[in-house]
Amino acid sequence: MKLVSPSALLAVYSGVLTIALTTVLLTGAHKPSSASFDQITVHRINIVEPDIAFFGQKDAQQALVIRHMVRDLDMRLRVEVCPTVREGDGLAMSSRNSRLDAAARRQARALSAALFAAERAVASGTRDAKAIMNVAQEVLYHDGVSPEYLSLVSTDTLLPVAEIRGEALLAVAARVGGVRLIDNTILRAD
Repeated sequence: MKLVSPSALLAVYSGVLTIALTTVLLTGAHKPSSASFDQITVHRINIVEPDIAFFGQKDAQQALVIRHMVRDLDMRLRVEVCPTVREGDGLAMSSRNSRLDAAARRQARALSAALFAAERAVASGTRDAKAIMNVAQEVLYHDGVSPEYLSLVSTDTLLPVAEIRGEALLAVAARVGGVRLIDNTILRAD
């Protein structure tokens, strides 16, 4: 397997979607370095040539970008997304959690609480994106968390959805106690 340079990607495949996923949506709009991280990941995949790559659901955007790159570049790799591992208080596990003091950690739990509230809203029949987002925003604001983003998007394109049909990704990022945290959940309409 040969390494394809990022500049050649545009000429080789229809990478406009992948580039948009990386650079202008969700984390890409707030953390420009995410694009280079995805390129480095693909570079390492080309060097190691694994059969399977495992990514955590907490990093849903990265996993989706890699999945698109693998498909678009015809790489022989299966991408598996593993469930988010949560700590006892619901906070998504991250090395960044160790940088939270006790007060910030209590406040940070609002991210997962907002996602869980949205899950309950969907389970009770709510499908309208605005209504679901309002439920999540209320939890965040109640706990004094101002999100960098709170987005309800397609699990395939990361573009906003107006209504949940099938499944959608609710993603949140916020700075709490000076630490940038991300979390998400897949909402499923039965």
